[in-house]
Amino acid sequence: MKNRIDLTVEARETGKHNSRTLRSNRQVPAVIYGAVAPINVTVGEKEIVKFNTRAYENALFNLKSGDKNANGIVVLVKQVDVHPLTRRPVHVDFYALDLKKAVRVWVEVKLEGKPIGLSEGGLLNVVNRQVEIEVLPTEIPEFIAADISNLALGDALHASDLKLSGSGKIMSSADLTIAVVSAQEEEVAATPAPAAAAPAAAAPAAAKAPAAKK
Repeated sequence: MKNRIDLTVEARETGKHNSRTLRSNRQVPAVIYGAVAPINVTVGEKEIVKFNTRAYENALFNLKSGDKNANGIVVLVKQVDVHPLTRRPVHVDFYALDLKKAVRVWVEVKLEGKPIGLSEGGLLNVVNRQVEIEVLPTEIPEFIAADISNLALGDALHASDLKLSGSGKIMSSADLTIAVVSAQEEEVAATPAPAAAAPAAAAPAAAKAPAAKK
């Protein structure tokens, strides 16, 4: 089962004045939504800075709070808004999970091995580094490993070649190119991938975040 990280949040009052006061005290306004009715909370700036990194992408957080409505909710960090100049976090969106329903998230593809096509004068082009998957929250993988050692000159790895265990399904287009071994003068255009996780159809409540109350 995917490990969870305890994260302390507390109830907050809405309004611009209250939000400014919280930020001056190194607290970040946040909203919880998804499998629950929206809840306005605050979370420590230090914790958000720590967890808003690639190392904690798709991590599950178990909320601890004196507010009984928020206590015990398991969430993903869906979005962290930062100040354009100071780069300090100014608002956080938490997506509350139903652990029995699948969600859609973007996961890194980790390429392993050296393609045989390199010895044939080819060049490895990594076109897309992430794919979208649908999976139970407790089975979200840290990454998807893909062996590319058998790729010859002109061969490509596609999303359809990737393997997932458990309940996971690849939701990206089957013909999405992950990597290709091409002649060095050739170039392959990358398809940009969204930065934030998108909820599965099984969890329509998260399709759009509610307007946050500052």
